[in-house]
Amino acid sequence: MSALTGEELYRRREQRFNDIVALKKPDRVPVIPLVAHYFPTMVKGVSNRDAGYDHELRLRCLREATVEFGWDMLPATGLFGSDGYEALGSLQLRWPGGDLPDDTSFQFVEGEYLKADEYEQFLADPSGTTLGTIFPHIAGKLEGLGMVPPLYWLSNMYYLQGVGGGLLAAPPVRAALQALLDLGDAAAAGAAADAVHGQQATTLGYPRTWVAPVIPAFDVVSDTFRSLRGSTLDMYRHPEELLRTIDLMQVPTIALAVQAAQLFGNPRVFIPMHRGAGGFMSDEQFERFYWPTFKGLIEILVEQGLTPMPLFEGDYTPRLKYLAELPAGAVAGHFDKVDRKKFKEILGDRMCFWGNVAPSLLCTGTPQQVKDDVKELVDLFGDTGALILDSGLGVPDEARPENMLALREAADEYGVF
Repeated sequence: MSALTGEELYRRREQRFNDIVALKKPDRVPVIPLVAHYFPTMVKGVSNRDAGYDHELRLRCLREATVEFGWDMLPATGLFGSDGYEALGSLQLRWPGGDLPDDTSFQFVEGEYLKADEYEQFLADPSGTTLGTIFPHIAGKLEGLGMVPPLYWLSNMYYLQGVGGGLLAAPPVRAALQALLDLGDAAAAGAAADAVHGQQATTLGYPRTWVAPVIPAFDVVSDTFRSLRGSTLDMYRHPEELLRTIDLMQVPTIALAVQAAQLFGNPRVFIPMHRGAGGFMSDEQFERFYWPTFKGLIEILVEQGLTPMPLFEGDYTPRLKYLAELPAGAVAGHFDKVDRKKFKEILGDRMCFWGNVAPSLLCTGTPQQVKDDVKELVDLFGDTGALILDSGLGVPDEARPENMLALREAADEYGVF
């Protein structure tokens, strides 16, 4: 029997994933990392700094790791080029080779980039507040945008030329505009490298796990505007303003997800979820502040023929009763921490199970411990086959290569139906 071509392998891997999401038993259990940050470059001896600045090198290491460790789809790197962060003078994200040592991971810096007393300003003029208030807070080189008045104030030629022209001549504004142009150059270089990377992976027979990401509306407000502390206090002190802002962010959030999926021609939409897990808020708060917009996001993506891929970060055992309300056989749920048996009991006939191999096990365990954990998963889900193997949060940066190989070997040993 002749070997399969890259095109045939691509179709087979794509179909296997789609079958599992639709709760159809596949021929075998695949290994599909949701994301891989620095692991592919670290195993090649590439510093995290070089991985961030050298697009071609980073992506080549990712393709090689996909083949070497037997992954069934090409994961996203989860990393944007550090040249883009540098272009903006990012204050919200720190990166290796910026103000961090070369071999540390990138770090997101939470802050109240929108203050509680700025809610009404934001709700009245979200674009103007983002441009003039939030951008200067998250990027040092965009500080000059704080000088720009609300754009509707410049909506006639007299003011646009007389006032707007004067603003464009101001050195801080010109510096901010140049930073945005530099960001565009960095993004274009990254996109060009990624286009070649995607085509080469396709030729090898590997579909991309996902291309389009979108953050749920509550997490947009909590992560990027108000911070965990701020949004938690807002549930008590400013609940109506918080709800109005979440609702405001819902429309562009959904539009972004649909447009990106259509643009990239990939129906899978990655949804990182940072605040909805048990321990972040009570059931009552979850039902009021988080669940309505998240459920709406999932339902609209499914209606659009897309496959939502929520990453349920943290412990989602307390939320399983809510997840049972999502469309059956349509969501690729990726789990960090959850009671596996309770998941099977509540969602076993509604949602596939992806992930949940502990990152700590892949970093500090033995190959046999990894295989034992995989066997437990296969024994639990083997009757349906609705299982995809991965770590709880994608490939850990510090995973032991022998443990990642053991994950593949265990899939081949226990997961063939």
